[in-house]
Amino acid sequence: MRVVCVWRDEEDYSRMVDEWITEFERRTGKEIESISPDGRAGEEFCRSYDIVEYPTIMALGDDGAVLAFWKGRMFPTFDEVSYWA
Repeated sequence: MRVVCVWRDEEDYSRMVDEWITEFERRTGKEIESISPDGRAGEEFCRSYDIVEYPTIMALGDDGAVLAFWKGRMFPTFDEVSYWA
């Protein structure tokens, strides 16, 4: 399983996302993969999962299936995400 956060740098929410990811990794020792929707790989990722709102946090299974999904500025708790990471 993997946890991915899709977000844009230099937006009004960017600092909040960066701080959330940093604190999550510090507290849990687990990593969250960051993807920018502006690059070629990010565009394809967003298109394949129909992501149109940022930030979006997704828990993905080994087969790419979406196991959990959070979008917008209401971040999930660390416990919710840690379960999937």
